[in-house]
Amino acid sequence: MHWIALRWLLDDAGTPDGPVLPTPEALGWWALRYTPHVAWQDEALMLEVSACERLWGGRLQLMRLLLADNPAPDARMLGTQGATSLIALARLRLFAREEKRPQDMPAGLPLDTLSAARAHLELLARLGCRTWGDVAALPRGGLTRRFGAELRDALDAAWGLRPESHAWLTLPDVFEQKLELPALAETAPELMWSANRLLASLQLWLRARQRGARALELQWTLDLKRFNGVNLPPHQQVTVRTAEPTQDMAHLRRLMSEKLALTTLSAPASWLRLRTLETDPWAGASTSFLPEDNRKGDRLHEMVERLSVRLGPSQVLVPSAQADHRPERKQAWRPALHKDTAPPDKARRQAQAAASQPDAIYPPWLLPEPLRLEMDGERPCYRGTLNRLVGPQRVEAGWWGDKEEGGQPAMRDYYVAESPEAGLVWIFRERPAARFSSGEVRWYLQGFYA
Repeated sequence: MHWIALRWLLDDAGTPDGPVLPTPEALGWWALRYTPHVAWQDEALMLEVSACERLWGGRLQLMRLLLADNPAPDARMLGTQGATSLIALARLRLFAREEKRPQDMPAGLPLDTLSAARAHLELLARLGCRTWGDVAALPRGGLTRRFGAELRDALDAAWGLRPESHAWLTLPDVFEQKLELPALAETAPELMWSANRLLASLQLWLRARQRGARALELQWTLDLKRFNGVNLPPHQQVTVRTAEPTQDMAHLRRLMSEKLALTTLSAPASWLRLRTLETDPWAGASTSFLPEDNRKGDRLHEMVERLSVRLGPSQVLVPSAQADHRPERKQAWRPALHKDTAPPDKARRQAQAAASQPDAIYPPWLLPEPLRLEMDGERPCYRGTLNRLVGPQRVEAGWWGDKEEGGQPAMRDYYVAESPEAGLVWIFRERPAARFSSGEVRWYLQGFYA
């Protein structure tokens, strides 16, 4: 058996502007990437590495990897090793106090570094016991009758005379953590400091699970049941959604801050809970050797999501490809944060793919609605008489009779034409059968070419 004991120290923890430390469960999830045997023992995170240390290049190399991969960069991480968990924990306590370890291990360890002896330090000192070895030398029967079996069992475990028992940490399938606020929050933005700690824990869970967050719920518990004569719900919450799976906590933090800035608390809040609503498998971030592909700044979907939260979902729209041959119906606009809306880049690719047909020459600019053209005899006019150059391309769609088209099919012949003043334009002729009329031919302007 071989154990590693870890501890994190924050000098200015708990201050509004100070760094935050992930929750103890999240620190354990981080350690699970190195060994499956992880447990909390008092103030230290314990890792049993005897079965896996060879995979990391030995004990010294593993300790270097742990210290370099500190999950809380703003905190000072301490680490020690030992043959048993009690020895490793005792050495960690000496290291935190900047005391040297004794030559005789474990007999020379100070008695106050043994958790089981802390309740009896004063009496043991009167008996002349200052170290683990002094207590271990006492008669077993008398020691057990006077101080209980816990102290004797701890000493046996420290010397390797009995097996150790620990509650090993496991990684949950769904992230959900709750913590108590350091003080009652009067406004929603005050929740952000504690939410940062939960987000730090979420990042460790996402990395351990190889998942990306798509939707999160931040919920807070109201400290009052009734306010100004109005019954209050026990909780309030906000939901944060992203267009693509992400492990970027800076982006999620900005989205959550925007949400909370627009939220009003019904009453002071006392507890905070964060849980995942939707996650997707994480494929990792792709990189490129080309400098133009590694530009700094936010990506397009991150900017769209942040604007949607700030301005409102209905104010920021993204394109969504539609299965329709009519040009004006190939693309619809939906709120960017709608859960069924594709990301902006993906939606644009889908729209382009839907519009790509081998025999079609589509213009780069389409009118929102087709413009009916005047006629010069049998020839359509737009800033002069139009001269048809390419066509026809026949489109027959809408025969299923959707409500927006009033049940009428669209039967059209498209042409590329030239206008004396406007240049190349895209026009179509509505075939008489499309309106179930007799003889009348209508021409419409659909788009322009550069």
